[in-house]
Amino acid sequence: MANTKSAGKRARQTIKRAAHNRSVKTHLRRQQKQIRLASERTPEQIRAAISAIDKAAKGGVIHRNAANRRKARLNKTLSAAK
Repeated sequence: MANTKSAGKRARQTIKRAAHNRSVKTHLRRQQKQIRLASERTPEQIRAAISAIDKAAKGGVIHRNAANRRKARLNKTLSAAK
């Protein structure tokens, strides 16, 4: 338990933020897995995943370099599918 009112608020904010970040990461993993396992990879699927990755990086959920790495891998699968 927090000793001060402000520390208590920070603890509540941390819990809320961690839950949101976990949700975003799970969504990203699910999208990437669907693309990986799909027999036909559509450009729309990949564009949606890249957009979600960019949003996660912008919000600080994942690191900028990790986002770039994931996008590069998705773009590689897109070019291989052509």
